[in-house]
Amino acid sequence: MFKQSDFFILLAVAISFAVSGFLWFSGQHEEGLFTAVWVPSILCFGIYFKLMAIGGSKS
Repeated sequence: MFKQSDFFILLAVAISFAVSGFLWFSGQHEEGLFTAVWVPSILCFGIYFKLMAIGGSKS
């Protein structure tokens, strides 16, 4: 069900989330917010390529 690329996408999301939390709680609020925006962007990137892979295998 999960491929290796799915784990890398989720790992990138987890790292981004952790870095964002670290920056926020260390007092660097703007950098933390900037890094927090990466989380949904990476997830959308992963979903897009997952759908492209599913669509490509049908044709």
